[in-house]
Amino acid sequence: MQVTLKVRRYNPEAEKPKDYWQEYNVEVESAGTVLDALIKVREETDETLALRCSCRSSICGSCAMRINGHAALACKTRVSAVAHQGEPVTVEPVGNLPVIKDLVADFQPFWDKVRAVQPWLQTAGPEPEKEYLASNEAMMHLAGVVNCIMCGACVSDCTVLEVDKNFLGPAALAKAYRFAADPRDAATSQRMGLYNQYGGVWDCTRCFECVQVCPKGVAPMDRIMALRERVMANGLKDTYGARHTEAFTEIIEHSGRLDELRLPLKTYGYTNIPKLIELMPVAIRALAKRKSPPVLHKSIPGVENVKRIFKKVDQLQKGDGKVSTEKAPPKP
Repeated sequence: MQVTLKVRRYNPEAEKPKDYWQEYNVEVESAGTVLDALIKVREETDETLALRCSCRSSICGSCAMRINGHAALACKTRVSAVAHQGEPVTVEPVGNLPVIKDLVADFQPFWDKVRAVQPWLQTAGPEPEKEYLASNEAMMHLAGVVNCIMCGACVSDCTVLEVDKNFLGPAALAKAYRFAADPRDAATSQRMGLYNQYGGVWDCTRCFECVQVCPKGVAPMDRIMALRERVMANGLKDTYGARHTEAFTEIIEHSGRLDELRLPLKTYGYTNIPKLIELMPVAIRALAKRKSPPVLHKSIPGVENVKRIFKKVDQLQKGDGKVSTEKAPPKP
């Protein structure tokens, strides 16, 4: 099949380096991948095209790039699946990372964030005389997150990293969960304190982009949500993120619907004048657009059923059947 690739190019050695688009017409087999097409362009049409690849089997993660606006592995993406009605297939380097040349990005910031979460086991007590075995149940729970191939697709499309480079990012925090949830690790308190800081678990906006683009089903956002639970379970609730979570829950339990007027007040505190002044422009814009929340907040019909659900969950948490979205086995 004939396909047009619209590739974002960048040459750092040019007199005035800048991004530009270049189109290539290439013939590929019906089962051919975007990587097949790019390699054919490089070998037969333009040897200056720079890209990164290795295994071509969705294992190494080297060929992660943005295809039609979303991160994907080029070796896993068939041209027939993305060439809609003969339109060009756009190919760009991964986002949120510096570009070295064309489709090759500098992953140093990526690895710096992974190292920042301390991705190694931290045990306590005397060194065991033989191998420290974890239960099959515990390791099966970690099987999903261990599948991460560190391709950077989730980081590429993270909407938080677009505006705040201090955010640890979905890949690093998913890696953090892999060790925090390991029954052999004894540094839970220290880890939760680290992940609870600015740039940690509370900065995720739950946009689901990382879940959508992950080629291995790791679901980084779900791991971040599980880390939030562990942070609060360790008593680290004196942050805006933790207070927002508790305020959100209290409001829903009380009236069955969110009170958008009182949520920021309960999150930041009624006496936190500097923060409330900082939020005034948002309130003014909402008022101008006639989208400001009502001053008098009413409960939904049947709110008693909502309260009953909260009561039941509270009873389960206090009893033997503790409720948790992460479904992790307890540590020994």
